[in-house]
Amino acid sequence: MTDQLKPMPEDWQRALAVVAHPDDLEYGCAAAIAQWTDGGRDVTYLLASRGEAGIDTLPPAECAQLREREQRASAAVVGVTKVEFLHHRDGVIEYGTALRRDIAAAVRRHRPELVITLNHRESWGAGTFWNTPDHVAVGRAALDAVGDAGNRWIFPELAEKGLEPWNGVRWSAIAGSDAATHAVEVSSGFERGVRSLLEHRVYIEALTDKDPEEYAREVLNFSTSMASDRFGGRPSVAFEVFNR
Repeated sequence: MTDQLKPMPEDWQRALAVVAHPDDLEYGCAAAIAQWTDGGRDVTYLLASRGEAGIDTLPPAECAQLREREQRASAAVVGVTKVEFLHHRDGVIEYGTALRRDIAAAVRRHRPELVITLNHRESWGAGTFWNTPDHVAVGRAALDAVGDAGNRWIFPELAEKGLEPWNGVRWSAIAGSDAATHAVEVSSGFERGVRSLLEHRVYIEALTDKDPEEYAREVLNFSTSMASDRFGGRPSVAFEVFNR
């Protein structure tokens, strides 16, 4: 018998979602975020890049502006008003102290209890699909930056700038993990999840020949059904959760 997923922790008020690109959160996770913001929780998005390498037909400078606008509109659909970009280069984001420092600074600034990121492992789907270097770098750096944010003597320059250590992160949650442990049922957030992905319309049109709404609905149906057999048969978004 397949192990059942546990409900996501609910004893929190602030979350920070850290991903590499515009649209990373919209392939399922945003449906859960919609429900959390409905319940009065505060969620901030932190993107390592502006997605400037994502559309072959657009020069990076033009693409970055477009994808930033699409991401802000997408976030607004699910009740997220704070969206920050770190301006690391799309496609060549490097894991290292510079990225960890930037994320740790955001953790100290926003003081979340929950940090959300995307699959940082080499593959997706139990080894079926190879992951991108950007996802690997940002996911790993986000997990490590939680510890960095709480240690005064790692990146002491942050405290000198007024960003005092924050040890209040209680959970780190990885979306898209093949080792999921928890889930949140998303029936009430599903439609906004679809609309949130649809805000990336220009990107979707460059990505696929399908009708954008058909594509978005198909993606959300797929992503929210993957864990349903382990969570009461309900449309769900699954996470691998680490206690901090």
